[in-house]
Amino acid sequence: MSKIVVVDDEKEIADLIALYLSNIGFEVEVFYDSLLALDYLENNVPRLLILDIMMPQVDGLAIMKQIREKHYYPIILVTAKNEELDVIKGLMLGSDDYITKPFNPLEIVARVQVLLRRLDLYDKKIYSNKDNKIIYKNLIIDFDKRECYLEGEKIHLTVTEFKIIEILIKNCGKKYSSEELYYKVTGDKYYEEACNSVATHVRNIRIKINDSFDNPKYIKTIWGEGYTIEKEC
Repeated sequence: MSKIVVVDDEKEIADLIALYLSNIGFEVEVFYDSLLALDYLENNVPRLLILDIMMPQVDGLAIMKQIREKHYYPIILVTAKNEELDVIKGLMLGSDDYITKPFNPLEIVARVQVLLRRLDLYDKKIYSNKDNKIIYKNLIIDFDKRECYLEGEKIHLTVTEFKIIEILIKNCGKKYSSEELYYKVTGDKYYEEACNSVATHVRNIRIKINDSFDNPKYIKTIWGEGYTIEKEC
């Protein structure tokens, strides 16, 4: 199981949260320094993040905003009573829950358990073969209907575009060269310069799903190797 990460510059609070979570079997990583936490979170994906809003150097909202550009794991904000506007902003930025200081440690344990239980049930529902759907970040791919939705809005993909995203998203983490994608989509091994058409299709997909060309969230370009969708699904 992935770790739960606790980030709070108040050592006593962070250690208390970690103690209670550890006592019921969770593996916990604690950070009192927001810069160190941000560096860790750049390269590690926790199961859940507990994040204090008010911290020196980099505040919790700035950290969360950066995380939400790439990841959608649960985040619980820890806030003081006089930070209601920050709580509202945090919820708008994508936090899943919040708790106000001072709090009973058992309450935050309960909130963690509820969020993770909900996430487990959600994952089972999403990835059941019966539904034949995959949800990846803000995308929903319905393979039976051959439809794609971004934040609930239907995206009109061509047959080729849908096939490309289908291949990549059903094989998260696997890299496909332009030649491999061309063959899987068309069945034609003699692609020659037609591999450039794959790049064009990928470009069109990115435009339609409002993805960044410089730092895409969905289809990643691995220079010299091809394309992949990272293994979060």
